[in-house]
Amino acid sequence: MDVRNQLAAVHLRKVLHLSVVALLGALAMPAAAATPEETAREVLAKTPIIDGHNDTPHQIAALFGRDFSKFDLAALPAEVLAKTHTDIKTARAGFLGGQYWSVYVDAALPKHEAVTRTIQQIDVVRQMMTRYPETFSYAETAAEVEAAMEKGQIASLIGMEGGHSIGSSLEILRQTYALGARYMTLTHSLTTDWADSATDAPKHDGLSPFGFEVLAEMNQLGMIADISHVSEATMHDVLDKSTAPVLFTHSNARTITPHPRNVPDSVLKRLPQNGGVVMVTFVPGFTSATRRQWEYERSAVAGRAKIEFSGNPAGEKAAVDAWIAANPQPKATLAQVADHIDHIRKVAGIDHIGIGGDFGGVDELPVGLENVSTYPALFAELVRRGYAKADLAKIAQGNVLRVMRGVEKAAGK
Repeated sequence: MDVRNQLAAVHLRKVLHLSVVALLGALAMPAAAATPEETAREVLAKTPIIDGHNDTPHQIAALFGRDFSKFDLAALPAEVLAKTHTDIKTARAGFLGGQYWSVYVDAALPKHEAVTRTIQQIDVVRQMMTRYPETFSYAETAAEVEAAMEKGQIASLIGMEGGHSIGSSLEILRQTYALGARYMTLTHSLTTDWADSATDAPKHDGLSPFGFEVLAEMNQLGMIADISHVSEATMHDVLDKSTAPVLFTHSNARTITPHPRNVPDSVLKRLPQNGGVVMVTFVPGFTSATRRQWEYERSAVAGRAKIEFSGNPAGEKAAVDAWIAANPQPKATLAQVADHIDHIRKVAGIDHIGIGGDFGGVDELPVGLENVSTYPALFAELVRRGYAKADLAKIAQGNVLRVMRGVEKAAGK
């Protein structure tokens, strides 16, 4: 071999050696870590969110008179989306896999009117299924929810928000169950004939004797008892007597934000025994303690102005407006929602957390959680706080599915 060939062979060996070293180095180097956003999306793609409370049916009634010819839920105009916070486009972007659609009606309505309007709201949800069958799949059981998600559809369930919806009648309770209602919030903002509300004067120290009959009937039917909106005494009465797991479909932790709509630690500590779940909500006044205090002070100012400017509505409004101008409304944040999740995990455990955004039911939402497309941002924040993928899957859907199965089992179904 001449000198030139020898040099070429040496050079080739060096190139091959360096290539092998580089390849081995690349194989030994760990893959770039996924970002929190990538991890959140990976988990939600496999285990989409089942949300406990969405008031879009109420907005459809309020904005369009329940007339589906007046709008297209596939992609709503910005001004309408600002009210519903939900359309099909945003739901898909947010990895929504299942939704309890609230069939809320005003708690102050006479009994017969409340019952009538509740049935009308149930029809709104049914129409949604009929109008958009490629997107929504009606579901009543955990198995049906899972089957819908397997097909890439949004499993759609019905929840009644307030015991006033049954007109103090077990017969109507049974018939609303037959129409598809799978949970009932025992009260809304007002105390009923049989259960105390968190935001009204108590009358029963929790549940009345008839209230215990309602709870027993719900357990027998397989209807979830939702104890958002109820007083602390009512929460404990339900936990004392329920034979099935419960839900708080849209509540937060009272220790973090001292609002009567939130769940006290005394109740959180009992959830592991019951198997129930707190579905953390995005309502600003339930989320931010600063916002809650501001709302309290605004209410006090409004009360004083009403007395001071009695018979002078313009003066009353001007006084309140002046106070708001001098005391701007604080915003709730996505991070504060995560703080509630952290606290519930600390007190009750990871198996007792879900999501119940209350989209469509509030005028404003926390910064970063403006509509249903933003769920992944919250889950990315949980990743940054050290939540494992298995934890995220439980919060997204695993825990609420367990509650559904537990309620079905307690009813012998």
